[in-house]
Amino acid sequence: MSMRKRLSGHGRALALSGAGVLVAAGLVAIPVTAAQAATQCSVDYTTNDWAGGFTANVTIRNLGDAVSSWNLGFTFPNSSQRVQQGWSAKWSQTGQNVTATNESYNGSIGSGGSVSIGFNGAWSGSNPKPTSFTLNGVTCNGSTPTTPPTTPPTTPPPTTPPPTTPPPTSPPGEKVDNPYLNAKGYVNPEWKAKAESVAGGNRVSNNPTAVWIDRIAAINGTPDSSSNGAMGVRAHLDEALKQGAKYIQFVVYNLPGRDCAALASNGELGPNDLPRYKAEYIDPIAAIQGDAKYASLRIINIIEIDSLPNLVTNTSGQPGGTAMCDTVKANGAYVNGVGYALSKLGALGNVYNYIDAAHHGWIGWDSNFGPTADQLKAAAVASGSTVNNVHGFIVNTANYSALREPYVKITDNVNGTSVRQSKWIDWNFYTDELSFAQAFRTKLVSVGFNSNIGMLIDTSRNGWGGTARPTGPGALTSVDTYVNGGRVDRRIHAGNWCNQSGAGLGERPKAAPESGIDAYVWVKPPGESDGSSKEIPNNEGKGFDRMCDPTYTGNARNGNSMSGALPDAPISGAWFSAQFAQLMQNAYPAL
Repeated sequence: MSMRKRLSGHGRALALSGAGVLVAAGLVAIPVTAAQAATQCSVDYTTNDWAGGFTANVTIRNLGDAVSSWNLGFTFPNSSQRVQQGWSAKWSQTGQNVTATNESYNGSIGSGGSVSIGFNGAWSGSNPKPTSFTLNGVTCNGSTPTTPPTTPPTTPPPTTPPPTTPPPTSPPGEKVDNPYLNAKGYVNPEWKAKAESVAGGNRVSNNPTAVWIDRIAAINGTPDSSSNGAMGVRAHLDEALKQGAKYIQFVVYNLPGRDCAALASNGELGPNDLPRYKAEYIDPIAAIQGDAKYASLRIINIIEIDSLPNLVTNTSGQPGGTAMCDTVKANGAYVNGVGYALSKLGALGNVYNYIDAAHHGWIGWDSNFGPTADQLKAAAVASGSTVNNVHGFIVNTANYSALREPYVKITDNVNGTSVRQSKWIDWNFYTDELSFAQAFRTKLVSVGFNSNIGMLIDTSRNGWGGTARPTGPGALTSVDTYVNGGRVDRRIHAGNWCNQSGAGLGERPKAAPESGIDAYVWVKPPGESDGSSKEIPNNEGKGFDRMCDPTYTGNARNGNSMSGALPDAPISGAWFSAQFAQLMQNAYPAL
């Protein structure tokens, strides 16, 4: 279950096109003559294209004298090309002429320095790249686009390499109890543009969603990727400031041996790559988030989904246990990796860490419930961290479990038989995420977490509305007819997790909706795939998991049931427009 950027000024990559998504990168690198003296420049212009829309990333390099302000101009070759929403500059368009003027914080560019800006755009017919640019009225001209490399760089270098530790000016200050309360959330312009490319998507495109940092390259941006965008962490933070947002959400998701019980979301780091995870992943993220420029933002980090609960449920001796889960449990990669992330990021005064805590259909049994709480506590105090670096926990991340089951209560019985004996509930102690989240919060406090921790529930895809939604309890013939007839979660099995057929958008993001719940959130951006329906070769570390194959008949972890997955899905994190259309159709509450 994975996702989500900016090519640096040094980059010269022209990305490859992939199935369903065309990634095109063009470069205009333009030396100027001596007659143009004070102002000399080069411009990198790269685009990530999809049908009818694109994200452009523009890097301006100052090759002349230092400037204290700048104005970039260019002309679209096609009259249909339009700038829709930009970041890190003030964007305007008249006819085919586009102008970008510096913001108050990025007007100065030293000699040899650079600045990166970008925008989301629309097009029809074709989307050719501008061939000429001006900087402060002086034309940059004279070169042609370079030939792309055969393989894009694995980790595009940042324009200015980040320090390995947060700067000493990390913003101080006390954290608020609930960072979502009375606060405007950041709207990711890359997701917004994709949502609005689907008919009716503008009804939900202004909801805040999380930005996924699912590999090292995503820190600086990956315009060559089908599952990440051109905007990196800093670009998103800059855009959040521009939007006037109060909070922004990131998913920190790149543990060594990541998601050890699945294949669709395996990552780039091997199980013994903990030193790389610390130095090349967490440290650069902490350095950027610790920039005092972002002190006014509440930066919310969702820490390593699908990780620690695997150490309880998917190791040797468990149904479907894997060798990879055994390895990362034995070598401490998950526990020490999470502890290090909590320690580095939690030290920042405006950062809020929420650890992933699975969902009720995973750890709702007594045999998993308490041991998972203990495992989370062990990670929270590893690698120099303390429980004070944990602001709360999130459940149902990128999953489909219903928020509430109004017609099936765990205390119900049919003719003297408890509903816990039904095939669907299978002796679980919970039927929905709200009751589970509230109970698990109590358990977490009992094992040593602070009493004011809050819970988040990912409601991005657990609405289960539409015509198939029950309107009352099932028939009393048996516990199975009662549960199956009345449950709103229409999955074949609660262990099914990939691109589920029939799912819908859930509750819109909302602060403090219930006791102990900090917010309902859309951490998994709706419309981003959980994994490909068949094997799709890629260089993003995304594997093929049969649970995403609609013809798969299952395994021990889903009761040997059909997968329930939608067909024709792209790799995890890539845009899946058919799924997004279904999610809107089956939204509950309805759109």
